[in-house]
Amino acid sequence: MTGTAWQQKIDRFYEQDFDDDDPQGSIAKMGELLAERPEDDAEALFELAGVHDALGFENEAIPLYRRAIAAGLKGTSALRASIQLASSLRNVGASAEALTILESMPDGGIDEGARQAFLALALHDEGRHGDALKTALLALIPTLDGYKQSLTAYVTELPSTATKPQSGEPR
Repeated sequence: MTGTAWQQKIDRFYEQDFDDDDPQGSIAKMGELLAERPEDDAEALFELAGVHDALGFENEAIPLYRRAIAAGLKGTSALRASIQLASSLRNVGASAEALTILESMPDGGIDEGARQAFLALALHDEGRHGDALKTALLALIPTLDGYKQSLTAYVTELPSTATKPQSGEPR
């Protein structure tokens, strides 16, 4: 099956069959699609991780993302798997690992804005609020028609913050 035909099936699944009110049904329907692929297929593992993630089952998604990446996921799917893995890790309280993944990634291409957004969230969770704000603003600035020069100057003036919240403080 070509990559385009596979992607069309996945898109159709999310448009027609995905139902977050029926998580087990959604997982079963994705499983039917995945049965068309080899068991260790990186793209299939990535899609299985994604459906678990979309349903709020991050603990189940994390090892699937790791398996997909280890199985040789390539291109945009590999970048997205890393971003989604980091997001899931952050959601289960492993923001330090999420931060490591997001900071070590290459430019996310069409998903660079998403990488930067999740990076800002992970930085915030790690108590690095100034760095989180810098990251978010630097991701936003290219989308603005005006004020780019002044906002960039303001961002460079923001202090870097690498302190964690004190025990008992909200993140």
